Amino acid sequence: MADPPVDLPPVATAATTAQAQKPASPLLANVGADLLASVVVFLVALPLCMGIAIASGLPPTAGIITGIVGGLAVGALAGSPLQVSGPATGLTVLVWQLVQDFGLTKLGLIVLLAGLLQALAGAFGLGQWFRAVSPAVIHGMLAGIGVLILASQTHVLLDRKPIGSGIANLMGIPNAVMETFAAGDGHLYAAGIGVMSIVVMVLWGRFCPKKLKAVPAPLVAVLVAVAVAWILKPAILYVDVPANIWSVAHLPALADLSAYLDPKLLLGAVSIAFIASAETLLCATAVDQMHQGPRTRYDKELIAQGVGNTLCGVLGVLPMTGVIVRSGANVEAGAKTRLSAILHGAWLLLFVSVLPMALQLIPVSALAAVLVFTGYKLAYPKPVPELLRYGKTEVAIYVITIVMIVTTNLLTGVLTGLGLSLVKLLYAFSHLRIRVEDDKEANRTILHLSGAATLIRLPRLAATLETLRPSTEVHVHFEELDYIDHACLSLLTNWERQHEATGGSLVIEWEDLAWKYHQRRTVHQDRAAAAGATSTPL
Repeated sequence: MADPPVDLPPVATAATTAQAQKPASPLLANVGADLLASVVVFLVALPLCMGIAIASGLPPTAGIITGIVGGLAVGALAGSPLQVSGPATGLTVLVWQLVQDFGLTKLGLIVLLAGLLQALAGAFGLGQWFRAVSPAVIHGMLAGIGVLILASQTHVLLDRKPIGSGIANLMGIPNAVMETFAAGDGHLYAAGIGVMSIVVMVLWGRFCPKKLKAVPAPLVAVLVAVAVAWILKPAILYVDVPANIWSVAHLPALADLSAYLDPKLLLGAVSIAFIASAETLLCATAVDQMHQGPRTRYDKELIAQGVGNTLCGVLGVLPMTGVIVRSGANVEAGAKTRLSAILHGAWLLLFVSVLPMALQLIPVSALAAVLVFTGYKLAYPKPVPELLRYGKTEVAIYVITIVMIVTTNLLTGVLTGLGLSLVKLLYAFSHLRIRVEDDKEANRTILHLSGAATLIRLPRLAATLETLRPSTEVHVHFEELDYIDHACLSLLTNWERQHEATGGSLVIEWEDLAWKYHQRRTVHQDRAAAAGATSTPL
């Protein structure tokens, strides 16, 4: 009698084995690397969140709350998985001015509206347009912000309040330093701790052991400052942290919505939305160049930033952007997925929930020193040699943008830079240079064309052709011509027939000229990139 059938387990194959070993999701597969990277980003973010909040005229915990929202909410929705979002130095000056003009309560309304505008821009597919900002303007904006931060935070480093405008803060530094040395009181101790913090950051960046490279210099500087202040116990200012960090939140009321009728408030919201979007998407472009993982989905990233700033507006805290320092630290620390950015927000929340009193040990001058050092790095004219590759005009736009930001305000400076870039771009697309060499003995005329032959310059080209002698052999050289449009191409074709009717001839490489019409030269692409493409922010 035959044995009854037995249910045997399926034979393991390479395919089934691989399927069994396949992780449930990329997040789980890289949880170890993301966990370690999130701790590094948290350590970088903690002093920056507090310092930027103080520089913006808000309590330090307002910056930490923004960092929490940037990690937990934006990190989960981001179109750039490895980018980290939080309070940014790029908005410090603008936020400080808005706080002076409208107060902390209405700042929430401004940030709320800015977030909604960002989300709508992303929903309508405008993410790519925010990237179309001239590198000269972006570098100028960052350098101008660096100058303003350096000028204002130098006063804070001395345990003094900023005077007011950028120029006033800058011009007032020598007097503030002399008064500090003359007084010789707690302000001098604060100055000493601030300068010591800057020295620690410089030395740590240059000489720290390779095994400790992941430990951020600002954190080391703040820890050293805390230790020195704890030992000496000088009469200086320390970070003021409430027992409940959420007490700094200012939830908007329905009665406050009438403030949206104020044109200045609406302009502030548009300014934050524009600058935050440009800085975020430029940062995302830079982050894409640092890793080989998924590329940024710009519209999705813009929507995520809009959601984050809407939440920050509801809570009445700082606005956020994608930030290059924390994002760079995230990539360098080995992050693989968005889990790292999410966890860094969780660590911020855990820290301020469990150890809020530890923040009160931090000298304000130490956080100001972190921002002074950051402002110096932003203001340093490192991009100038690169901009010179595209001509002195780019450097001029860079310098003018800086001057306008420092002497007026951030939005005016950026708009001035954008206007100058547009003028330069229009000039590049409309400027046509024509040089005529007439050899009567050889009965030959040579026509040199350079620049861009477009409809705007067609009358000039037509007038030049009409001045050429009839019955002559005309050679057209267009090696330096960047582009020719259909109108100018048709003009040359029609003029050739008219000229041949007089017994003359036209010598021209029509195929090469047609290629100029269909495709721009690489040189022209480079010039256009310098005038209207994105760049890697500092």
